[in-house]
Amino acid sequence: METARVKTPQQRQVVFLTILLLLGEAGTEAIRYSMPEETESGYLVANLAKDLGLKVGELATRGARIHHRGNKELLQLDAEDGNLLLKEKLDREDLCGATEPCVLHFQLILKNPVQFFQTDLQLTDINDHSPEFPHREMLLTIPESAQPGTVFPLKAAQDPDIGSNAVQNYTVSLNLHFHVVTHSRADGRKYPELVLDRALDREEQPELTLTLTAVDGGSPRRSGTTTVHVEVVDINDNAPQFVQSLYEVQVPENSPLDALVLTVSARDLDVGPYGNVAYSLFQGGEVSQPFVIDQVTGEIHLSRELDFEVTNRYNIEIAATDGGGLSSKCTVAVHLLDVNDNAPELTISTLTSPIPENSPETVVAVFSVFDLDSGDNGRMVCSIQNDLPFLLKSTFENYYTLVTEGPLDRESKSEYNITITVSDMGTPRLTTQHTITVQVSDVNDNTPAFTQSSYTLFVQENNSPALHIGTISATDSDSGSNAHITYSLLPTHDLKLPLSSLISINADNGQLFALRALDYEALQSFEFLVGATDQGSPALSSQVLVRVLVLDANDNAPFVLYPLQNASAPCTELLPRAAEPGYLVTKVVAVDRDSGQNAWLSFQLLKATEPGLFSVWAHNGEVRTSRLLSERDAPKHRLLLLVKDNGDPPRSASVTLHVLLVDGFSQPYLPLPEVSRDSVQDNEDLLTLYLVIALASVSSLFLLTVLLFVGMRLCRRARAASLGGCSAPEGHFPGHLVDISGTGTLSQSYQYEVCLTGDSGTGEFKFLKPMVSNLLLQDAGREVKESPHCRDSFVFN
Repeated sequence: METARVKTPQQRQVVFLTILLLLGEAGTEAIRYSMPEETESGYLVANLAKDLGLKVGELATRGARIHHRGNKELLQLDAEDGNLLLKEKLDREDLCGATEPCVLHFQLILKNPVQFFQTDLQLTDINDHSPEFPHREMLLTIPESAQPGTVFPLKAAQDPDIGSNAVQNYTVSLNLHFHVVTHSRADGRKYPELVLDRALDREEQPELTLTLTAVDGGSPRRSGTTTVHVEVVDINDNAPQFVQSLYEVQVPENSPLDALVLTVSARDLDVGPYGNVAYSLFQGGEVSQPFVIDQVTGEIHLSRELDFEVTNRYNIEIAATDGGGLSSKCTVAVHLLDVNDNAPELTISTLTSPIPENSPETVVAVFSVFDLDSGDNGRMVCSIQNDLPFLLKSTFENYYTLVTEGPLDRESKSEYNITITVSDMGTPRLTTQHTITVQVSDVNDNTPAFTQSSYTLFVQENNSPALHIGTISATDSDSGSNAHITYSLLPTHDLKLPLSSLISINADNGQLFALRALDYEALQSFEFLVGATDQGSPALSSQVLVRVLVLDANDNAPFVLYPLQNASAPCTELLPRAAEPGYLVTKVVAVDRDSGQNAWLSFQLLKATEPGLFSVWAHNGEVRTSRLLSERDAPKHRLLLLVKDNGDPPRSASVTLHVLLVDGFSQPYLPLPEVSRDSVQDNEDLLTLYLVIALASVSSLFLLTVLLFVGMRLCRRARAASLGGCSAPEGHFPGHLVDISGTGTLSQSYQYEVCLTGDSGTGEFKFLKPMVSNLLLQDAGREVKESPHCRDSFVFN
């Protein structure tokens, strides 16, 4: 075995559809091996790993493979030890025919990274064929007048071997009349000619039988024989002569059957039977020719289809023979013109699918293209669709790699159908298309996205435990486990909010549940964060704000602040008998812990000692007289009022009032200022604080009012009489009783000043003057104070 490393620069052009671009020269280094044909399979050709300078096992780790045109596996590579073995016995004549040298081209392809090596295997000829004549017998008709030295052409023997193993010499059996001369054609093949040494005498010997032997130059030598029958005829002294000794013609390979190729012509000066010329195919470059000739006209026609890729040239020898047996020959050289009748071929060597998204430039496929045609018909251009994120790169002698143009996004497109189009440059162009499908595998690169930027949920108070109050939903553009979302409650920054005892969430579907009954009066709203986490690696998560608003239910009945119903002594209101209709007797003050329409209060007089004497205003709880009082009216009256909210169903409370009619109790006139209402804040948590401030303000204004009355009115009475008024237990009402909506009756405080004119025992009052304060009443009790305006006066708050 002979091994040599030869560097051969090779240039290839990649021609695109719109513009012919020259991409530059691609140099490669070829490794050439040589071996004789007919070597048995399993033969060790070489150790590629050693010749390439690669480590043992590197061919295996890099996915080495041998590729031959047409994917015919002639050689086998053991990737573990790098040995290149012969897979089957090779016949040089089968693979290369008459081509010399016979070189088989292989490519060694390495992946990870992609690398190509050219490997050439030259098959040397051995003498495994014997010469063989086209026919077992030849017939020569020679006139007896033939002169010594006349040459008679003989058909040559065929030997598929080449070089010294081909036919080298011809011999003829021992005789008295002929010897053989061996000549060489332009292509080096040998052919025989029979030379007449001694004149023939038909009368003496009308026919001769000779044995023609062809001997090759191999070792050992091989030979073949044929029998030559020589018939001696009468004199015919003029042989036919062709107009041209060499004819050349070009024929397209796609010419139809029976197409006229050429017409040859020969003339014979003889007349009669000796002047009639008959044409025949003498012998061409092949044993069987795809041509036939008309014996009379000399027209040469096609007898079968031509194929430029199999044979691109034919040499035809035409013989012209007259009636006397004399003949001559000429040569017709038929050149086939290539027609673009072979579409390009595409062979995929490697294909990688799926490809992870977000990966940089990645080799998707390695493939080779080939076209059997020649010239422009064999020049090819490769392309793919323009709207795909992939590129074609020419790498090595009609080898291409398909690579990604950049990172891919599975969420935009998870599958690509790539059509590789290979077109030649012939006329008309022939095209081959091959479609490959590339899948894009998912990478966890998308965080869960909630369907809303924030969620607001409404829950009616006094709900049942484990009530489903809403669903939080998120989606993930990834797939598989990367898109599987679990939900969780995130820790809250408000340490006072017991979130874990209020809310729970289903980790699989995001359903939220209220763990216990909620109380609007204790907690109107609260916020928390919900997290959504996928199961990718690493896991990605997002969060969303959830607001829960507790809706009020009418679960609190109105509460009466004034007059206090659970006092130890009943509260009695004083009414002068001289009071005009519409006189303000008192005002019922009530609140409701609910909100909205559940806290809208209305007042109704249910029962009275004297029907028609008193009326109550439905919206503010003011009790007024409806008519003038008379002497017949009872001195004491008992009124039963109903305070009702606007809820569904409504809740109510009852109020009992005691009214005492008094004589001589004048009605002072003091214009009432316009009642201004403090703005009631929506936040109930601050309302208690506001009520405490209001109470302090009322006390301050009360002291200021007392001081003003002391300065304006000097007491002219020397004797002060005590007047039993309404007594109430001291202390404050529970701070949780507030008017949530501001529609209750805690909008004004009323102050009465009473002065006595007579003896304290008479019980007569000089005047009764109501005073109005714009502050909220928070103390449900009433105080009786001695008025500084006069000695016999008291102030009722």
